[in-house]
Amino acid sequence: MSGDSPCAVAAPVATSRTRVVVLRTTRGSMTNYNYVVVDVATRQAVLVDPSWQADVVVGAVVDAGARVAGILLTHSHPDHIDLAASLGERFGCPLWMSKEEIAWSGYHAPGLVAIDETPFHVGSMTIRPMLTPGHTPGCMCYRVDDDLFTGDVLFAEGCGICPDVGAALRMYDSLGRIRREIGETTRIYPGHSFGLAPGQSFATVQRENIYLQFSNRDDFAAFRTRKGQSRAKLFTFH
Repeated sequence: MSGDSPCAVAAPVATSRTRVVVLRTTRGSMTNYNYVVVDVATRQAVLVDPSWQADVVVGAVVDAGARVAGILLTHSHPDHIDLAASLGERFGCPLWMSKEEIAWSGYHAPGLVAIDETPFHVGSMTIRPMLTPGHTPGCMCYRVDDDLFTGDVLFAEGCGICPDVGAALRMYDSLGRIRREIGETTRIYPGHSFGLAPGQSFATVQRENIYLQFSNRDDFAAFRTRKGQSRAKLFTFH
C-alpha cells in the first residue's frame, strides 16, 4: 500500500491444534496487529481484525496453506475493520461481530453476522466469544484453545481508551472477567503493542500491566480517565 511503512510478519505460534500467524501492519504512524488462526487438522482459518495491508494478510493465508472460514471482529473502530468487508467478499466468508457492537456502531457489510457469546466451531477449533465492553459498548474478545484475542480491551502493557467514567467502570468489570475466566498460561494477542510482542502469557501481562493491579472500580476509572494523558503517547504503538 502506497505510503505505508514496512510491515513485519512474526513467526507462527503453534499448539497441537492451532497455529497463530501474527501480522504487524501499518498506516502512517499507526501500527496494528492482525492474526491468522489456523486449525492444523483441517487447514480452516479465521482472521482477526484484518487491517490496511491486504497483500500481507492474503500472503499469510496462502503461505499457511489455509482456507479462510470467517473473520472475527473485536469492535467497529476503523483500524480494526478496514479490510473486513473486502476480504470477506474475497474469501466468501462471514464477518462475526457482537450484536451489541453492531447496534451501537451501525456497522454493516456483506456477510456480517451478529453474534452473542454462544461458542461455535471452525474446523476442529472452538471459538468462544467473550463480551467485554468498555472501550466500546460491544467489544468482544475471542478465545481459541488457550489463546485470547483481545483487540483494544487488553494490551500487554495497558488497556483501551475509555471515553468516560461509565465506560471505564465497564472496562474494569471486563478486565475482571478476563482475570477470572482465563489461566496464567493463556496467550494474549492484542490489537496493539507498546513494546511487548503479542503472545505473552497472561501471567506476564498481569505482572506488567498497571491496569490489572487495581482492586477498586472507582480508583481504576479515575486513573483510566485521568487528565493530562498525551494523545500522541497513547498512540505510540510498536
